[in-house]
Amino acid sequence: MRKKIILLGSGELGKEFVIAAQRLGQYVIAVDSYANAPAMQVAHEFEVINMLDGAELDRIVAKHQPDFIVPEIEAIRTERFYDYEKQGITVVPSTKAANFTMNRKAIRDLAAKDLGLRTANYRYATSQEELKKAVAEVGIPCVVKPLMSSSGKGQSTIKSETDIEKAWKYAVEGSRGDIVEVIVEAFVNFHSEITLLTVTQNNDLPTLFCPPIGHRQERGDYQESWQPANVSAKDITEAQNMAKKVTEALGGAGIFGVEFFLTDEGVYFSELSPRPHDTGMVTLAGTQNFSEFELHLRAILSLPIAEITLEKAGASAVILASDFSENPQYEGLEKIAALPKTDFRIFGKPTTRPYRRMGVALTYDTLGTPVEEIVEKAKAAAALVTVKA
Repeated sequence: MRKKIILLGSGELGKEFVIAAQRLGQYVIAVDSYANAPAMQVAHEFEVINMLDGAELDRIVAKHQPDFIVPEIEAIRTERFYDYEKQGITVVPSTKAANFTMNRKAIRDLAAKDLGLRTANYRYATSQEELKKAVAEVGIPCVVKPLMSSSGKGQSTIKSETDIEKAWKYAVEGSRGDIVEVIVEAFVNFHSEITLLTVTQNNDLPTLFCPPIGHRQERGDYQESWQPANVSAKDITEAQNMAKKVTEALGGAGIFGVEFFLTDEGVYFSELSPRPHDTGMVTLAGTQNFSEFELHLRAILSLPIAEITLEKAGASAVILASDFSENPQYEGLEKIAALPKTDFRIFGKPTTRPYRRMGVALTYDTLGTPVEEIVEKAKAAAALVTVKA
């Protein structure tokens, strides 16, 4: 059962997916906008194209004739997927999921309007003037995000009217693709936020949920994640019900990273990614019987997943670059390697920029160990590694 997979987007998440695919004998072509991207380093073949160029997408699909197309990023001409689906190619997790979630507008309207999930009050804006009006309607403080972006790019918080102009410019600069539009969200007074990794399966097999993952963000990008998160049974049930509704509406098989805010009033749906999630890199610490990448692959291949079990408590902490470089070097690897119950990944990105995620520290311990201790250990481990220009 060797299948040919085109992976669209070849970052660190794609790299771990390719490794999982290699272990199960699959054939992967990694695609990105630059050469030597992390997933390209472990794939069978690679292509360097602008994935917003529909003709280029058509060319590589015709050239490689894949069984599956697996998107890993947002900036893709996803409307082309409908044609590929007609050709008998499976888009993961589904063409609808890829199209709806590449644009925050479609997924938010699906969740809030069609499915009636609890979300923050929100508006859209296509200009600075519209942004002013939207901010007045949802209130200050509020959060502004480009409709198409990832890893917090272009996201900012408006704390006063003087922030509006700067927030608009930052959102436009951080936007991926060719859509110049933002979503403005009322600030949700949450006490924690979680990612609920949700696995949908083919052949009428049940939807499965990973133990909840807690995370902390800065600049809209995750800094640490931990599993299991401390979540009440009531909130877990509510989050699972919401995740099941939205993933069923999107269809297909694979892993979805569904983000929620936990508040005193209940659970709020925040965002959804139809693929492995950056906060889910904590599963590389062996917290589960299968990592999120293995789960994604098995669901795609219609290999039945009997159960997802929590094996350890674990945490991840990011290793960031602080400057621009064309040839990054790493110091401190021998220090982090010497730590007990600790592991790390260096992603192999060929260039750096300030705050670019270049690696991750992973720590773990037995179940029942206070997760706060494991998180602090992960942060300390990550601090031992310096990315040198």
